[in-house]
Amino acid sequence: MPRDKKRRKLTSHMPRDKQMSNFLGNHPALVELPKHSPCADKNRQELRIISSKLQGAAMAHEIEHARIPVRGLNLHVAQVGNGELGTVVFLHGFPEIWYSWRHQMLAAAAAGYRAVAPDWRGYGLSDESPESEISWEDLVADVLAVLDALSVPRAFLVGKDFGSLPAFYFALRHPDRTRGVASLGIPFIPGPFAFDAMPEGFYILRWREPGGRAEADFGRYDVRRVVRTIYIIFSRADVPVAKEGQEIMELGDASAPLPEWFTEKDLDVYASLYQKSGFRGPLQMYRALHKMLHLPDAKFQVPVLMVMGENDCCNKFPGFEAASGAMGSFAPDLKTVFLPEVSHFMQEQKPEQVNEHLLGFFRDHHSVVAA
Repeated sequence: MPRDKKRRKLTSHMPRDKQMSNFLGNHPALVELPKHSPCADKNRQELRIISSKLQGAAMAHEIEHARIPVRGLNLHVAQVGNGELGTVVFLHGFPEIWYSWRHQMLAAAAAGYRAVAPDWRGYGLSDESPESEISWEDLVADVLAVLDALSVPRAFLVGKDFGSLPAFYFALRHPDRTRGVASLGIPFIPGPFAFDAMPEGFYILRWREPGGRAEADFGRYDVRRVVRTIYIIFSRADVPVAKEGQEIMELGDASAPLPEWFTEKDLDVYASLYQKSGFRGPLQMYRALHKMLHLPDAKFQVPVLMVMGENDCCNKFPGFEAASGAMGSFAPDLKTVFLPEVSHFMQEQKPEQVNEHLLGFFRDHHSVVAA
């Protein structure tokens, strides 16, 4: 039996704590907390809770978990695969989490890659940022620190939703550490988003309001219902816009079924992670959209893949179509794919299609030195 398959078979039957210590033992840069301390006990308890939720998720037992000390914080990282062909780093959006990449991680690992998916600071099992605001520079620096901690010289980056922005920025700033960058649903935009043309009830305008309007809206419901509602309303083709006197959470019908590709067990995992982190940190990224980097002369030195869902509500943002069409001026080596009848959460809705395009992109650029 090949060594990597043997290891996978053995670790899949280990107790979760044993898998954790095995993972830490192979990566000395990862943090292993003292055996007896309130902090260590709390962190281990959180990992056990999440692990119990993962038992019902398809093949999740193959994915290993650890915390990495990154720039004064401990970031949670999920990973799988022996990395014979290199490393792929998956960067999630909102209300997603590392788990939203489960299908892509397992496919990449099966193809010979090491798949790595961190929780952003303030998300899931990662520490919350001590600063009141998170900058895009913070996220780019966090990605670099994760690669350094895992001793990865170069990697493919795959971003989704707002996770595409730091993926793009990283590729521009660190082409020597990037084999290629793929974005699901979001084109590169060389400056801050402008939402002046959108109505007052546009969800981003609501969520970026100072004073905690979004937190108050979310706080009326339990975490499970908040995640459920967001998945339902963002699986539609229309942009979420609330009427006067209406809040964003009221756009969803509590009795509406989940999308067929998102199960109650999947929702359990999301709810448990957001129960731990809350929504204050995640919402900070919406309040930083006006501080996106201004890069009008940007030029990607690495291959770029864009995968767009034809029914993604983001397609109706002002200027979005023009930005997608202008990608070629920033990325000389660009491939764009449109998936019919696919909405915002494409990597979960149509994992086979998304995986096919991602793995094809990796194969096409395999000549770049593996990492």
